[in-house]
Amino acid sequence: MRAKRMPRAVRERQMLDAAVRTFGQRGYRAASMDDIAELAGVSKPLVYLYLNSKEDLFTAVIRREARALTEAIRAGVGPAGLPADRQLWNGLRAFFTHTARHPDGWSVLHLQARTHGEPFAAEIAALREEIVAFVTQLIAAAAREAHRDPDLPEREVAGLAEALVGAAESLADWAGATEGVTARQAAATLMNFAWAGLGDLMADRPWTPPEEEAGPAPAEPAAQTG
Repeated sequence: MRAKRMPRAVRERQMLDAAVRTFGQRGYRAASMDDIAELAGVSKPLVYLYLNSKEDLFTAVIRREARALTEAIRAGVGPAGLPADRQLWNGLRAFFTHTARHPDGWSVLHLQARTHGEPFAAEIAALREEIVAFVTQLIAAAAREAHRDPDLPEREVAGLAEALVGAAESLADWAGATEGVTARQAAATLMNFAWAGLGDLMADRPWTPPEEEAGPAPAEPAAQTG
């Protein structure tokens, strides 16, 4: 009796799982198709048959892990009727929970793909743009709740979202490398750092730079000549 043939989708998922682990732990250049095939329990020609090349396989891994991360964040935020700070808290917890549970996937997205040029960097730029846009919506919603929407410039909202996403990325790396830090603790750290400041901003208590001292402006440095 012939053994039942494994469905292509299941086999491909096994290959992608093996690729995430290998790329995440060894890096793109050090990872080999032999290693990935062995870990997946298939032949190297079958990996090439399904996923064409190492570059195509890495791209498929990036897209799958990016989709999983964004879906986790959107699902974690909760219903639209929640207050903006609660939605942000839920989203941060979902983000840190996902990155903690999938360290190899996070390594692929945040470390490996960024450092190996196109087309991988473009995939990560698209992922980050989507997350920043989502966070921008949350901050804009908070401004509307605080009746600050007319007074909070769109560019400032976008800048706050960029800063918050960048902080979350760095904190995920720190949490992953620091023993005993939970997703809840990481999310609370960022909420205490970011939302307290956002709360003052929404309450019309922004921090303002000190007045410049009177006197001549400092001279611009002279251009260097070769």
